[in-house]
Amino acid sequence: MLLTIFANFDYYSWLVLPIIIFLSRLTDVSLGTLRHVFISKGYRKIVPILGFFEVLIWIIVVAQVMQHLSNWACYIAYAGGFAAGTYVGLRIEEKLALGLQVVRIITKQNCDILISELREENYGVTIVDAEGGSGAVKMIFTIVKRKNVKTVIEKIKNNNPNAFYSVEEIKDTNQGIFAQKPSSNFSSISKIFPTGKSK
Repeated sequence: MLLTIFANFDYYSWLVLPIIIFLSRLTDVSLGTLRHVFISKGYRKIVPILGFFEVLIWIIVVAQVMQHLSNWACYIAYAGGFAAGTYVGLRIEEKLALGLQVVRIITKQNCDILISELREENYGVTIVDAEGGSGAVKMIFTIVKRKNVKTVIEKIKNNNPNAFYSVEEIKDTNQGIFAQKPSSNFSSISKIFPTGKSK
């Protein structure tokens, strides 16, 4: 009897199709997440391409779900693919590390070594004398590529561990000095689309 049950089991509807739906939804949501990130970063030429494939995959998946409305496994796969796709899209964006960020450093300590190290690695540094709640302080501003922010923070912790610092996103800049770092395993979008970032 057990063999009969397995022989009559609809493997496609209850196993193969949910897996296809899960993987497809994972892909289209990942593309959608990246599309929103690229829009916010100003990389607009790649956005329509991502949008085309995102919607194409979504339509195919929805069509399959609508044909199997009584199959609860398809609903689980659809929702699971959405959740996984959101996570994967954010992870990919994190690895790409697109965009610029400003690092603000406020310290009462001597920061000459920190400034010297930043400038040696070609980071643009602006220094301002300021007055804090407990006396005179130095404010150091540097705009860096997002993939280099961890390096700057490490230098702050090594040289001025008690310094206050903040990191904020920047959409665009006019001019600046940026440290050159070796490319990661993920190709820069600007290399693929040289004029992809528009103002």
